[in-house]
Amino acid sequence: MTEMSGVAPSILLVDDEASILSSLRRLLRPSGYTIHLAESGKAGLEVLEREHIDVVISDMRMPEMDGAQFLEHVRTRRPEVIRLLLTGYADMSSTIDAINRGEIYRYIAKPWDDNDLMLILRDALERRRLQSENERLQALTQAQNAELRELNSGLERKVQERTRELEQANASLKGANERLKQNFLVSIKTFSGLMELRSGGVAGHGRRVADLARKLALRLEVDAREQQDVFFAGLLHDIGKIGFSDAMLAKPVARMTGEEMALYRKHALAGEAALMPLDELKGAAQIIRSHHERFDGQGFPDGLQGLAISVGARILSVVNDYDGLQIGTLADKRLNRDEALAMLVHARGKRYDPQVVDAFVELLGGVAQEPPSRDIAVAAIDLRPGMVLARDLVGRDGALLLAADYILDESLVRQIQNYARREGIPLVLHVRGDK
Repeated sequence: MTEMSGVAPSILLVDDEASILSSLRRLLRPSGYTIHLAESGKAGLEVLEREHIDVVISDMRMPEMDGAQFLEHVRTRRPEVIRLLLTGYADMSSTIDAINRGEIYRYIAKPWDDNDLMLILRDALERRRLQSENERLQALTQAQNAELRELNSGLERKVQERTRELEQANASLKGANERLKQNFLVSIKTFSGLMELRSGGVAGHGRRVADLARKLALRLEVDAREQQDVFFAGLLHDIGKIGFSDAMLAKPVARMTGEEMALYRKHALAGEAALMPLDELKGAAQIIRSHHERFDGQGFPDGLQGLAISVGARILSVVNDYDGLQIGTLADKRLNRDEALAMLVHARGKRYDPQVVDAFVELLGGVAQEPPSRDIAVAAIDLRPGMVLARDLVGRDGALLLAADYILDESLVRQIQNYARREGIPLVLHVRGDK
């Protein structure tokens, strides 16, 4: 169709009544359309074979071949031609047949309204124009695609050659990167082992904590990066103790003096500072800083509480204490596996994240029960050296003065008694009943 090409649209009018054809031709001629006439369906098909036709307008009632049959032939032979049907109200069943068989665009009721017919015809021609434009664009696209395929065939060969070169280079880089990662991990494990050489009692502690912490992180569905950070933090969590004396390294936390305890409480910060310059260990460094924070907010160095503590630090706290309770770094008495688990459960929600403790108990395949309480309430004046705190000692301002499981010595007993007198309070502490 040409309006875009300057060619007038071509209309085929088919009706066995010459008067109808004349009326339609008079109506359409002023619009500049090319008009073709046919007085039967057979004649209309002959015109269709030799002429370019954009729109067919056919009457429904014609001898030999009615409008439904004729338009069905048009649809089969020239499906791109828009098909319109002239029909009377009495021919509704035939009209439905024409719609189904000829797939007509619209039907026009007789007698028609000239304005309505012209509007319908313009809509039909616009549809035909859009179809033609779509066909033109598709043909153009196919031609351009063929040119592109021809160009791409040459480019593909060059790309394949370059890709092979890059793949070889990437394979070499990947191998080198894997070797660097392995060397990095070996270096961390070696450094962790060197730290533990200073005290045979903690040999293997870092590796055990790292392996268990990574398994626990996986069970808690922590992302892969955090799992790696937890593993590295497990290996290096005691790096801040590198400046401790041999005597202090060998002493359980519960037996440390006040001065030693003050130094001990700084090792998490020292560990973070030692690792922060290394980009690969920044995540581990942050976990190490917070692995002595408590779920109830009474930990150090920042007094973080609950979920404000990173999940990596909450995991490391549980696993580190589990191993420390068994190797004697926290208290004089070494606990077995079940006793250590029971201690974790006892401190669930206070020192440790309950969700992490529950997942850890499940990971180890054991159901730990809280030990029966044997706490004894003792007034400050009745404290004696050797007693073991069963609960944290907290000051009036909420600050943690002494942690649970701390073994009191003569100096600490005096300090606590002096504190009670100075504050003027009836201070009562809870100590372990089995001591």
